[in-house]
Amino acid sequence: MGESRHHRHGRGAGSNPRNRYSAHATSPFDDGWGAAAPTSLRTTVGIDRARRAISYNDSPDIPFDRSVNPYRGCEHGCVYCYARPTHAWLDLSPGLDFESRLFARPGLPELLRDELAAPDYRPAPLAIGAITDAYQPIERHHAITRRVVEILAAARHPTLLITKSAMVERDIDVLSDMAADGLLEVAISLTTLAPGIARTLEPRAASPRRRLQTIAALADAGIPVRVMLAPVIPVLTEAEIESLLTAARDAGARCASYVLLRLPLEVADLFRDWLRTHHPDAAQRVMRHVRDTRGGHDNDARFGHRMRGRGPYADLIAQRFALAGKRLGFESPTALRSDLFVPPQRHGQIPLFTP
Repeated sequence: MGESRHHRHGRGAGSNPRNRYSAHATSPFDDGWGAAAPTSLRTTVGIDRARRAISYNDSPDIPFDRSVNPYRGCEHGCVYCYARPTHAWLDLSPGLDFESRLFARPGLPELLRDELAAPDYRPAPLAIGAITDAYQPIERHHAITRRVVEILAAARHPTLLITKSAMVERDIDVLSDMAADGLLEVAISLTTLAPGIARTLEPRAASPRRRLQTIAALADAGIPVRVMLAPVIPVLTEAEIESLLTAARDAGARCASYVLLRLPLEVADLFRDWLRTHHPDAAQRVMRHVRDTRGGHDNDARFGHRMRGRGPYADLIAQRFALAGKRLGFESPTALRSDLFVPPQRHGQIPLFTP
């Protein structure tokens, strides 16, 4: 997989580095003809034949132990995305491949229905889009997320939906019914209010203004909304903590959380490259503060440290977030109900009793 240091319009990563499992590498070579201009990069969608729908985790850092992900890779192209290294499992690059070589999982809704119908299944809050955004642009065509939501709604299953896409508004008809029974919370990720930063940081995601409109639309429909400042980037976006929370609260968000910038594995070099290209004057300060919060490293993957960091700088961010949240009157996260669960019939199963 070759690398290109040209940042393409509408793409977050500026290169396509080999993944950590690659046995071969290529290097650019100057043949004297000058650097070629970057070509446009077309998005392709393959099919992932998943064997299971629900992924389980034992992390104490997140409020759910299970999730479903309708897609692999994400066209939003957020350069900081902690999920980029997962493309290495497909022998693809965490760089441009992650945001242009996508995989849909059309069989996932039926798998989910069968797993929910298993006799030993016990309901608990399930997250949609915990790895890659379930409402990324290809959802318009594939509508896998819509089918997943409909299955969870019919089963009266507690659900946490995580997105930064305005497309979630399409499903308000189903989501509002779930919310009315205490079965749903929607978390909207908001990183910056500055259009110029957002345009290169999250090139194909909804604009900050559009996300605030989505928060308002969901709130108006009676759906509890959590705003997630994810990630808070030292120097670059941390000054916006109070203004982001205020804007989200004014739009109708009920509660808030945040994640400090995480740079696992290949993401660190991709993010450095992005900083050098788009914010060269701040690049050294950003990375210095990142290391200050990660024990002198680019990343700290340990439970209890990976989401918030540690040290004086991380503590200051935590204090500012807590004070702003208290002043704005944010509530505790929504407690989702599990007692309404009705196991669905397995895919293709004929009812024992028919009318």
